[in-house]
Amino acid sequence: MEDESAMQTAVSTNMAIEERPSKKPKLEYALPEGFLDPIIRPSTLVLDNTSSSSPSMSKQFWKAGDYEPPLNNNQSISHLAAGMDHLRVHPRFLHSNATSHKWALGAFAELLDNSFDEVRTGATYVNVDVLDNEIDPRNKMLLVEDNGGGMTPDKMRRCMSLGYSVKSKVANTIGQYGNGFKTSTMRLGADVLVFTRCPGEEDGSRPTQSIGMLSYTFLMETGKEDIVVPMIDFEKRGEEWEMITKSSHADWERNKETIVHWSPYSTEERLLQQFDFLKDQGTRIIIYNLWEDEEGQLELDFDTNKDDIQIRGVNRDPKKIEMAKDYPNSRFFLTYRHSLRSYAAILYLSLPNGFRIILRGKDVNHHKITDDMMLAQKVIYKPTADGTTRNDQNMSTEVTLGFVKDAKDHIDVQGFNVYHKNRLIKPFWRVWNAAGSDGRGVIGVLEADFVEPAHDKQEFERTPVLSRLENRLIAIQKKYWSTNCQEIGYAKRCKGASVTKCKPSIIDKFEEGRVSTGTDSNDASKVKLRPPVESAQNDEEAYTCTVRKSQCKSSTSLKESRASISILPSKLYQATNGAELREANLELRRRLGSSESVMINNLLLDLRSERDKNVLLENQLLKAQETIEKLDQDQVKLIDIFSEERQRREEMEETLRNKLKEAKNTVEELRKQIEAAKKQSD
Repeated sequence: MEDESAMQTAVSTNMAIEERPSKKPKLEYALPEGFLDPIIRPSTLVLDNTSSSSPSMSKQFWKAGDYEPPLNNNQSISHLAAGMDHLRVHPRFLHSNATSHKWALGAFAELLDNSFDEVRTGATYVNVDVLDNEIDPRNKMLLVEDNGGGMTPDKMRRCMSLGYSVKSKVANTIGQYGNGFKTSTMRLGADVLVFTRCPGEEDGSRPTQSIGMLSYTFLMETGKEDIVVPMIDFEKRGEEWEMITKSSHADWERNKETIVHWSPYSTEERLLQQFDFLKDQGTRIIIYNLWEDEEGQLELDFDTNKDDIQIRGVNRDPKKIEMAKDYPNSRFFLTYRHSLRSYAAILYLSLPNGFRIILRGKDVNHHKITDDMMLAQKVIYKPTADGTTRNDQNMSTEVTLGFVKDAKDHIDVQGFNVYHKNRLIKPFWRVWNAAGSDGRGVIGVLEADFVEPAHDKQEFERTPVLSRLENRLIAIQKKYWSTNCQEIGYAKRCKGASVTKCKPSIIDKFEEGRVSTGTDSNDASKVKLRPPVESAQNDEEAYTCTVRKSQCKSSTSLKESRASISILPSKLYQATNGAELREANLELRRRLGSSESVMINNLLLDLRSERDKNVLLENQLLKAQETIEKLDQDQVKLIDIFSEERQRREEMEETLRNKLKEAKNTVEELRKQIEAAKKQSD
């Protein structure tokens, strides 16, 4: 609460406070001396820095915070809010606040969220585009525009305030911290202009439109010691737009002059023409003075793909870009780190009917990650608290996982896409880092509304709830992999085991039609199992099983049958008439049938024995698996206990440190009192 009041105080330092009810005394605030004087653009903004008397602010985002602004002797603490204790917010805070976004595309996502939340006020699209800068044609500008309900002048000021948000109280909205607009715009560029038009409230108020400028360049290079946000407002009366003055007409004019001077537009007329794009309602955000990399190029790449906005640097992997051409079902995994079009396509679990995301003039086609899966399965997960499962239906989630359709090529694609309130927070979260190929190719999707996202909405807060979810996802992926990995060409895993490779059983191979019995009497005691076509030559030994004790009887009976049958051909040869020939033939058939039945019966007995052994082993494995799951649950409980104990210990240490500090202050105060008493006695 203290931060919110301080932020709003700093943002509104260039405007007079609205009158309070007559019952309370009217408070007056003094603006910094010289703030309302005409502003002259300093020479540090000239493109040719050779004429500058002092170095200009760095155009690299990670170095812009090191800039030392020129001293402004006209600003003094004594001139600010005389007689009132308050916090001051230095402009450098805008930069340090924006460093929460390590990833530039995460800043875009924040702006898309704001437009997505405007669906409830009638928004049907959000348009992201690249514009030319009138003052500096060599630089580009970013446009983020929607046709939502817009903002009234009061809402506009709350939007520009730090830490203020009403969305946390509104259902089905993504924003909740009141910081996304400031961090995202300042992460993409040094300056931003906001044009907004509101059709009027339900209480019959007139339509309004406002312009606000949040300019890090303006604040730093003019030596401001507080965050000042110039704004001007209009109200529609009849067919004309008339100014709304918060303090005086002169203040309104100077605010307008400040915006025009530091905007990317050459004249006031060109500035006001931006409202023509909004029609009856909407918000138009223009980000300019975009950040550059160490080589002097823009951090954002607008040229590689004219239909996309991409980023340079470590997030851009040329190998993955080439792989995306060969593996289309893995394209989003391979490109979302550097491509805004790919990232925006999977940013939301679902889109409202009729809502469009337009990027550089072309619609972004919403993509469901489940469409890239094969052999998909669904698992219900219910988070637990204190070891007990919650019965609240809102606290359960459905985990859908399967192999990516390119998994048969054994590419290293895996991870869970975790959404929160329809918004993607962790794309392709790799929870299982096996040493070998285990887990490869498995992707998943779930919506975890019971886990709180971090402020940049690219991570989750590390809580025991998240730790339990992570452990459960690991178990789900291991079980799915061990059950289905052979379907995409990997060696089959044992039931209940996630890593150990198993030799196929005799029964499995016999039922699959890959058993052949040796015809040579010397090989009668062996049963050879033909390896599958896809198996390697060096695995042939794994498919050969020597039948010992249980096969001895069948081998002996088979030899005796063959010995007796070997006599029959001589009888056939010695037969002199048809009757003897028929009798010998019948005897041959009878003996062949009896020997074949004996062999089959013996093999069936052996197969039944193997089946019984397999059933016994499966039961043992199931019991072992239950024991492991119980141990995992005990481990999770221990982790929670240790986490709580660690937190309690840290709180205790912090309390002791505070008490020690208070004791030191007390001792110091007593020492001063003693010294003062001594001086008085002397």
